[in-house]
Amino acid sequence: MTVTKDSIVDDVAGETGFLKNRSLEIVEILIEIIKEALGSGDDVLASGFGKFKVREKKTRKGRNLATGEDMMLEPRRVVTFKWSGKLRKKINQ
Repeated sequence: MTVTKDSIVDDVAGETGFLKNRSLEIVEILIEIIKEALGSGDDVLASGFGKFKVREKKTRKGRNLATGEDMMLEPRRVVTFKWSGKLRKKINQ
């Protein structure tokens, strides 16, 4: 099962007793804070969960899978995630 934003909103509403529209607002604010931090190149650390980190990828050689022809891939930024020990233990229980 995939956890969706709507299911997270329902869980926040259930855990806090807030109305669903207030819970949606809280979740949206949290997502925007994370997006802004990552967009400016900052890491996002959630203790007990993990760390989202922005990495710079350099120009590199690649291949167009549809045509098989070689090409150069432009430099770009990507987000990586490193899970915490607590999350690893929880997943592997």
